[in-house]
Amino acid sequence: MDKFNYTYPIHVYFGQGCMEESLRKELKSVGKHVMLAYGGGSLKRTGLYDKIMSILREESKEVIEFSGIMPNPTYAKVQEGARLAREKQIDFILAVGGGSVSDCCKIVSAQALLDEDIWEMENTHRRFPTRFIPMGIIVTASGTGSEQNAGAVITHEEKKLKNALWGALATFAILDADLTKTVPMKQVISGAFDTLSHCMETYFGKPSSSNVSDEINEAIMRNVIRNMRSIKRNPDDDFARGELMWDAAMGENGLLKLGKVTDFQCHMIEHQLGAFTDCNHGQGLAAIHPALYRYLITYNLEKFVCFAEEVWCVERMNKTLEEIANDGIDALADFISEMGLPITLSAMGITDENILRQVADTTIITPGCCKQLTPDEIFDILVASK
Repeated sequence: MDKFNYTYPIHVYFGQGCMEESLRKELKSVGKHVMLAYGGGSLKRTGLYDKIMSILREESKEVIEFSGIMPNPTYAKVQEGARLAREKQIDFILAVGGGSVSDCCKIVSAQALLDEDIWEMENTHRRFPTRFIPMGIIVTASGTGSEQNAGAVITHEEKKLKNALWGALATFAILDADLTKTVPMKQVISGAFDTLSHCMETYFGKPSSSNVSDEINEAIMRNVIRNMRSIKRNPDDDFARGELMWDAAMGENGLLKLGKVTDFQCHMIEHQLGAFTDCNHGQGLAAIHPALYRYLITYNLEKFVCFAEEVWCVERMNKTLEEIANDGIDALADFISEMGLPITLSAMGITDENILRQVADTTIITPGCCKQLTPDEIFDILVASK
């Protein structure tokens, strides 16, 4: 493992039914003007909106709503939220939803206190904000682990780029498994696969030699797989829902990444696919991962063998290392199908090779990947995913 420093400032409240008590406790120390941020109508349909609004009013908060945050939050939406936060002199942002809502709010929190464009500030000038409107997160759709860090994925529609930006760390995150019942099962499965992808993207980073971070990661990946199967069989499995929430948190709270240079090449490819098609993130990852890993297998053979044996329980028997590694990727592909996720881009309606070419040409190349891919290689992988 490489050298690392580790601090963790986010107060995490975890447990079935913990939302109300945790939120009341935290609201006592925040300012009067609270921005309640959320996505679509499910918050109101399920009654969660009324419950949260009741708590906010009982705690004497003046609520300003910021709604309509889309699954792939746009830069225009960030700017809308920042303008609202400035106009209403927001003291605190309460983000309720999945990773899209928290990602958007993390950047709103920073942009609202800046006199310059945060996209240009970070991507062109490589400077990063240091002042933020405080925020907290209530997770209703787990998978991204967004509540555990300051990173956000935002789509700049004019530039056709879906990039990472860096904003606020939440002061607290509430992980109440009951709240995941407010989102459709399809979204639960897609989010859980995103968790598995985060773990794989860290696992296949550098160094690839055996280390404690990766051995913990293997256990998390097995747990994700087991509980995805459990919740697929029984959507009312509260224990599985809780396990998947904590798996998502573990994937992005930094512990698995200690001593690692992460890979995340699949994420970079999928981000650009999302920029051009607005596809579902977890589904895009599912369609790309097997083809990408089949292409990379010879560049990190021993790690793919370890992945096959430790995560998918592939037996060696009389197989070559290449056969073992390929069996592991086959097991991953079979699992994707078992979960009802798309195994190809065509299954998502993405077939235009002109779009795939643009995706390949604009994808960020990550240093942690075992092979520094070229745009032509990425295009070939996307075509193989089709």
